[in-house]
Amino acid sequence: MYDRILVPTDGSDHAVRAAEHALYLADAFDATVHVISVVDVQEAAGPFSAGGVDQSFIARLEANAESTIDEIEAAGDGSAPIESTVRKGEPTAEILAYADDHDVDLVVMGTHGRRGLRRVIAGSVTERVVRTADVPVITVSANERSRVDGGYDELLVPTDGSEPATAAVAHGLAIAEHTGARVHAVNVVDVGALVAGPEYAPSAELGAHLEAAGEAATGDIAERARDRGLDVVTAVETGVPARALLAYADEHDIDVVTMGTRGRTGLSRYVLGSTAGRVIRDAEMPVLSLNVRGPGADESA
Repeated sequence: MYDRILVPTDGSDHAVRAAEHALYLADAFDATVHVISVVDVQEAAGPFSAGGVDQSFIARLEANAESTIDEIEAAGDGSAPIESTVRKGEPTAEILAYADDHDVDLVVMGTHGRRGLRRVIAGSVTERVVRTADVPVITVSANERSRVDGGYDELLVPTDGSEPATAAVAHGLAIAEHTGARVHAVNVVDVGALVAGPEYAPSAELGAHLEAAGEAATGDIAERARDRGLDVVTAVETGVPARALLAYADEHDIDVVTMGTRGRTGLSRYVLGSTAGRVIRDAEMPVLSLNVRGPGADESA
């Protein structure tokens, strides 16, 4: 599934940790790692620099970018081939253009970066890439929980049975198959969807319906996982979706989460959409998000 994995970097701890996961996955999938560092000249110039940026300063930024790439290349054990480049321009545009030009299958990037003039790949850039990339994006934050260490043992696949959730399942199962991880297929019934009537009383009938739908959705994933010879467990939880998913991930020592970034609309939109954004922002473990566009997609999610 993954032949070319792209790692945008600014040399921050988050970017380096993302590169560690990219190298691990490249080894698992026999893929090539592409490392890109983007020098944002306009940001370096600042809003009041009418005369542009001194070329010697740009040269220093480029040298810094080269050194961040060298650091990632040094982290590799040689099992995965690495290609690297330094570009000048607007970071999001350059990352997406490179991904398109080189038929990249997966992007792995840190969720935060450096501040100030050296902030060439950072926070809001990651968010824009997640929202607009045509390929899956794994976001990684540098913390004790996100260390690769022994690899992936437990993988979480949230689902609401929607098209985006179903599309993301294939990526979760492929990663589990190549890493030996156990699959956790989890559905969360949103407590907000269980209120009905003017007094906002919980609806037992609606709750039973949503729980049955959740069991069907997780059951479908379990069947697909078992067909691949994977170990799988299923669960239907009730609560606030993002909070419940993160709690489940903590309780079961989840190493990576894979999920779609669009879900159903209305009351049945109880796992994906804006929930994915909160999981990406708050999860301590890597999160693979797949941006599935289609009729009725909620662009505000």
